[in-house]
Amino acid sequence: MTTPLFLLRCKQLGLSMTELDLLTIGLINDMFTEQENDDYNYPIKADQAAMDLF
Repeated sequence: MTTPLFLLRCKQLGLSMTELDLLTIGLINDMFTEQENDDYNYPIKADQAAMDLF
């Protein structure tokens, strides 16, 4: 990941420069990935029976 792309991701997450001092690059990448997954409509969701089989 390039520096400009990293800073773009930070801007898209709404992070301030002060917050960047407290977060790691990996955590910011995870936050961006989870934000992108928030709108995904999963076609199959596990229920308790599936979790018990797992």
